[in-house]
Amino acid sequence: MTEPAAVYELAQVNLGRLKAPLDSPRLKDFVANLDPVNADADGADGFVWRLQGEAGDDATDVPVFGDSWLIINMSVWRDTDALTAYMYQGRHREMLARRREWFERVREAMVALWWVPAGHRPTVAEAESRVLHLRTHGPTPYAFTLRTPFPPRGATPLIGEVPEGLGCAL
Repeated sequence: MTEPAAVYELAQVNLGRLKAPLDSPRLKDFVANLDPVNADADGADGFVWRLQGEAGDDATDVPVFGDSWLIINMSVWRDTDALTAYMYQGRHREMLARRREWFERVREAMVALWWVPAGHRPTVAEAESRVLHLRTHGPTPYAFTLRTPFPPRGATPLIGEVPEGLGCAL
């Protein structure tokens, strides 16, 4: 008997504020590892999809929040277990341990997770909305973190103003 198709998949967005331009010597190791880390993700158990730029590789050229110092990583996974297993092993774990070399520390949330209907591919605007929602309301079924996950189900955003100081400025 075959397993039923998943109804929901896990979307994740991770934003990073660069400390230097991508073509600078300071980011050489980060840039050199983009293709191998992405290839590892593409082959990981539970991986479904990832955002790619115009060149069809990484998404470093995809604008986010109108800020040229921000880069975006967005992907879809089978579930939180699959995402976590990939994040904390191998090359990705090594790069994660070095993130402070390449990215600024930012106070507000830069990572958000949410459930999408199976087959849905989130847009950058959708990811921006989820990050802003998480910054404004904390973890909810609409936008959450690995530390505070929610089970898959349809979630609607809470309506309200984004408080001052929750943008991406340092």
